[in-house]
Amino acid sequence: MGTASLTWWGTAAFMLIEGTGFALALAVYLYLMSLAATWPIDSPKPELLPGTLVTVILLASVLPNILVSRWAERQELRKVRIGMVVMSILGIAPLIARIFEFPALKVSWDDNAYGSIVWTLLGLHTTHIITDLVDTLVLAALMFTRHGDNRRRYGDVQDNAMYWNFVVAAWLPIYACIYWVPRL
Repeated sequence: MGTASLTWWGTAAFMLIEGTGFALALAVYLYLMSLAATWPIDSPKPELLPGTLVTVILLASVLPNILVSRWAERQELRKVRIGMVVMSILGIAPLIARIFEFPALKVSWDDNAYGSIVWTLLGLHTTHIITDLVDTLVLAALMFTRHGDNRRRYGDVQDNAMYWNFVVAAWLPIYACIYWVPRL
């Protein structure tokens, strides 16, 4: 478990690579903005409600996620099972809100450079939510089998929690760029 596990190091390396990808996409956003006479380009500003709802859901998920990680460290199977079910629900919730977020951008991906980069940013982040949700669902299912109550599974739960924290943290600068930078 933790840094003694190769899986932990693999997850950390994956987050580093993915974080670099997010940083590059945000750099493209800022570069395109610096070239444009107006920002957003020929589009109204995106509606705040759907993106803010996603942000609230993601931030609300941090506390139960931290608890699940602590319970996994202490190998408290019953609590981990409950926590994984809660985190599965909290992984689905932002995807439901995200369905409304794309139309709230008020620009299509193929309208202009602005549309392309904001759809790319949302698409990248959505992919990460889905990736972690699938992992969470699989781990939740495993925790309810005979394979759940072993040290390795608890380590996997901790790694999953670490990755979810990354998904939440990665969203905050994306949210700021998409929803607040155009309002400055």
